[in-house]
Amino acid sequence: MYFCTKFLKHKKFNPGMVTIKKSLHLLTAALFALMPLVSNAETPVVSAHDSLHAVTTETSHETHDSHDTHAEVDPSSREFVQAYTEHHLMDDHYYSFFGNAEEHKHYGFGLPVILIDNGLKVFMSTEDFVYKGTVVENGGQHYKYYHGKIYKTDAAGTISYDEHHHPTNEKPFDISITKNVVGLLLATVLLFLGFTALAKTYKSSPNNLPKGIARALEPLVIYVRDEMARPNIGEKKYKKYMPYLLSVFFLIFLLNLLGLTPLGLNVTGNISITVCLALFTFLYVNFSGNADYWKHIFWMPGVPWPMKIVLAPIEVLGMFTKPFSLLIRLFANITAGHSVVMGLIAVAFVMKQTLTTPGAVGVSFLLTLFLTVLELLVAFLQAFIFTMLSSLFIGSAVEEHDHH
Repeated sequence: MYFCTKFLKHKKFNPGMVTIKKSLHLLTAALFALMPLVSNAETPVVSAHDSLHAVTTETSHETHDSHDTHAEVDPSSREFVQAYTEHHLMDDHYYSFFGNAEEHKHYGFGLPVILIDNGLKVFMSTEDFVYKGTVVENGGQHYKYYHGKIYKTDAAGTISYDEHHHPTNEKPFDISITKNVVGLLLATVLLFLGFTALAKTYKSSPNNLPKGIARALEPLVIYVRDEMARPNIGEKKYKKYMPYLLSVFFLIFLLNLLGLTPLGLNVTGNISITVCLALFTFLYVNFSGNADYWKHIFWMPGVPWPMKIVLAPIEVLGMFTKPFSLLIRLFANITAGHSVVMGLIAVAFVMKQTLTTPGAVGVSFLLTLFLTVLELLVAFLQAFIFTMLSSLFIGSAVEEHDHH
């Protein structure tokens, strides 16, 4: 991002050199052509336990302790579709690409489990640990994976419950490399490679045309600068915040696109991720705020003093509602989109008997194709909105007010 900002600082653009609209149209067309096709390749990755848990109320500890059973699961049932969708939305300690619910088999790879429990405990997760409730012994302690969390148990893997049937076992402090963390690392690597290529072009000559993926990135960099940073922050101060705005825009955009691939990632649909992103905007806004910004919050100029007392707590509340709106908007839109896409893919199973297999797959493909195109637009739109509002909030904090 640093090289991009240096490039924007010194380079004078020739309107005939880079046609932003054509580049964006080309990028969008390519994504439209490829992404809907690959998004349909994802197959349900649902453990039989999760499906059965939605169908029946378990009445014994033995039933709860079994994370995977061999009971038959009806793929056309509402409970199966719900479990299938929830599995895609949730984070996981095992990276599963696809699975076979009938054979209770998941295909993927284990991820590092890192626990802090009287010292550091590190081991690799396995399919049996995550999906079949196998107890893992490490450093004299026993751990069991249960409903997405890791609990300390005895050697037999006993889970205790309260009156509401919630587990009461102690949970170690979990800092594992989960599926969402893998998604973040993948996005980081891709961004690093893309912007390294762009930086090499800028270092060789400020007037060189980028090549490859860097040529698609340049118009977006210019777009963030000219349509978000400059108008909202101002000509004098926008360069200071360009690295953050570029980082958050491309990170959200790329993560949203990865969520539409068979990789099964749902990083921006995780509330923890959106909270972290909104927190950074909150810190940027308030640490950059000048005297006028804080004066307008605690002692609004130009209004009678009784109203200043009334407005102060409202303005303070507004400091927190702004980042809250950022995190909820991104989380809710991405989660809703993924839920609907997964539901439409499940039409292939729900309508199998009515439409036959080819008919159900065809209907599912057409519906998912249409919605995936819409989701591609949402992927860009959510990155745009988050970055635009962040620049707007920063601009309001650094704005110099005229005093007469």
